[in-house]
Amino acid sequence: MSKQQTNRVKDWAGTLKKIWRYLSRQRGLLLLILLMVLLSSVSGLLGPYLLGFAIDRLGGDADTLLFLLILLGGTYLLHSVTVWLQNYWMIGVAQRTVYQMRTDLFRHLHKLPISYFTKRQHGELMSRLSNDMENVSQTLNSSFIQVFSSMLTFIGMLGLMLWISPLLTAITLTIVPLLYLGMKWITARTGRYFKEQQRHLGDLNGYVEETLSGQRIVKTFSQETKVQQAFMEKNERLRRSAYWAQVYSGFIPKLMNVLNNMSFAVIAAAGGLMALQGLITVGVIVTFAEYARQFTRPLNDLANQFNTFLSAIAGAERVFEVLEQDEEAKDEQNAVAIASLQGDIRFDQVAFGYGKDGHTLRDVSFHARPGETIALVGPTGAGKTTVTQLLARFYDPDRGRILIDGRDSRSIRRDSLREQMGFVLQDTFLFEGTIRDNIRYGRLDATDEEVEQAAREANAHGFIMKLPQGYETRLSQDGSGISQGQKQLLSIARALLADPSILILDEATSSIDTITEIKIQEALARLMEGRTSLVIAHRLNTIRRADQIVVLQDGTIVEKGSHRELTDRGGAYARMVASQYETKPIHA
Repeated sequence: MSKQQTNRVKDWAGTLKKIWRYLSRQRGLLLLILLMVLLSSVSGLLGPYLLGFAIDRLGGDADTLLFLLILLGGTYLLHSVTVWLQNYWMIGVAQRTVYQMRTDLFRHLHKLPISYFTKRQHGELMSRLSNDMENVSQTLNSSFIQVFSSMLTFIGMLGLMLWISPLLTAITLTIVPLLYLGMKWITARTGRYFKEQQRHLGDLNGYVEETLSGQRIVKTFSQETKVQQAFMEKNERLRRSAYWAQVYSGFIPKLMNVLNNMSFAVIAAAGGLMALQGLITVGVIVTFAEYARQFTRPLNDLANQFNTFLSAIAGAERVFEVLEQDEEAKDEQNAVAIASLQGDIRFDQVAFGYGKDGHTLRDVSFHARPGETIALVGPTGAGKTTVTQLLARFYDPDRGRILIDGRDSRSIRRDSLREQMGFVLQDTFLFEGTIRDNIRYGRLDATDEEVEQAAREANAHGFIMKLPQGYETRLSQDGSGISQGQKQLLSIARALLADPSILILDEATSSIDTITEIKIQEALARLMEGRTSLVIAHRLNTIRRADQIVVLQDGTIVEKGSHRELTDRGGAYARMVASQYETKPIHA
């Protein structure tokens, strides 16, 4: 066995152990299920034996024959009842297990750092939560019982066959080497293709989710043909891997049928010769032929379930890959929760980099006093958004300190710190639900009156009341049906309702018409009143009101000061203003 194959088997074993950790929480019910499996296997094995015994007694006592027939009927009834019970109970076990796995996965996704999501397609993660988990569910429903039943049936049947006729058993076992070689050849290929199939399915789902989310951009740039071509390529890769997975796995039942027919023919011929010589009776031949026919059935079932098993293991591995991702770094041991903040923010020689490609920020220092507005300006990639992400502790600095009310931010619990912060971003995200629910997301215990008051302060109440259902108007996830400016007003209302101590505004007035911008500016003015605000913006009318403007270039601060001070200085900020308005720097 190659090193690659060894690693693959070890992964399967590890994945099975992880699944068992979930299943073992229902040990009592599993023991009952295994008892039903044992009873169904024994009754299934007893049936052919009683049938052969009855055939040999056809010319005997009628009462004995009747008793045997009643016993035979009771045996088959017991078999049916135990099979039904084990399937019924196993469905419950499987669904509860998958429910817990899915819950753990969803909960864990919310504990992962922001960096994990920025490196992966959302659709691909959704595929793990849905498609891969469904594969595990189907396998637990159908395969778990079948594997144990088939193993017990095979062992019991082999023992009975040896007891009835060692010679016929030896003849029957000649098919096992052929079966082993065939299975080895098939499974060496199916495992790889099933794993590829799951990977390509996740890739395809991710691409579909991405293109549907960006449908407006696709149509704006007339990229429908390119998108369709890329989809066809990904779809073709999925088709090819799924095709070969099913082709190779389809060989298994065909191989089993051929070997089963060969075994039956050999046993019929050998049994007939032995009966003619008086070595065995006709009833024994019937019993043994039935066992021989069923001898390959558990092997066939195991082989068929192995295909499902491979697909489920591939899916489960992808689920556990996410579950084993490191969560967002734990808070410091002495980190404390805070009830409120004054909003004093100080960056002290902060340096940070997202990876091994160097630092995005280098020696950044500035001070925002409570209630002040700091405008962060500079070209794309200068590090403006990184500053706000460090402040919210989505990341921690590699060097230097961020002080909030004189306390190192790392000494404050993340959840407590973020509760004191409000975000109004360029890309407003609205959840599927009513407008009221979307605003209430800022503070879930807010009353209807508080929600509506926040909307009034955000200049959103007017347009909301013009909608058919007012605050009960339902929005889709992308907020279709209302304009970008109206989405932004709802985002401001949400932040107002949260009543944060610190505000982060990231291009909050970008791509907004003039009239709507006036409404947004008025709402932002109310929102920023008395709160420390960090504003990322390019528009002069947003920046010029700031108490301090911090100019970033290539991750370093090149200028700090008020709008008047910086325009008088004639440096980077003045050139930026002049370039933006194609005129000389102007004073506020």
